[in-house]
Amino acid sequence: MGKSQASFGKKENEKKRLKKKNDKADRKEERQASAKKGQSLDEMMAYVDEFGNISTTPPDPNKKKVEIKVEDIRIAVSKQEDMEQPDPIRKGTVAFFNESKGYGFIKDHETQESIFVHANGLLNPIKENDKVTFEVEMGQKGPTAVSVKMAPKPTPDAPAPAL
Repeated sequence: MGKSQASFGKKENEKKRLKKKNDKADRKEERQASAKKGQSLDEMMAYVDEFGNISTTPPDPNKKKVEIKVEDIRIAVSKQEDMEQPDPIRKGTVAFFNESKGYGFIKDHETQESIFVHANGLLNPIKENDKVTFEVEMGQKGPTAVSVKMAPKPTPDAPAPAL
């Protein structure tokens, strides 16, 4: 007589598969037995009270309702007072500038953020640690400094401007 083609490992794997299948079927039967079928409409209904909370009890029809005048309902945004526009010309220091590649970064004195600058946005040549004035526009990847020029140097007689 010939030896069985199924090895011990194959038999064990088949036993595991059958056990998994049976366990799954048992769990399915258990869920179906414990499920609530045929709930009435009243059991499924939910109500919202006057405070916006969800409850299972319907509202009292005898309770006096609060009347709201149409004029009291505001849909528009209230007017804001004219806000001062910030000065579009900012001051900063060139933190990094690569002359061969034509780009760098300026550290804004007010916000302390680094703003990208390209050689196309320069009005005169700059180098690292120069004090400059510039405007900010949104570029493809974020804020970009444009109209960059050297900041006017204070005269010895006049007091230095506060930055």
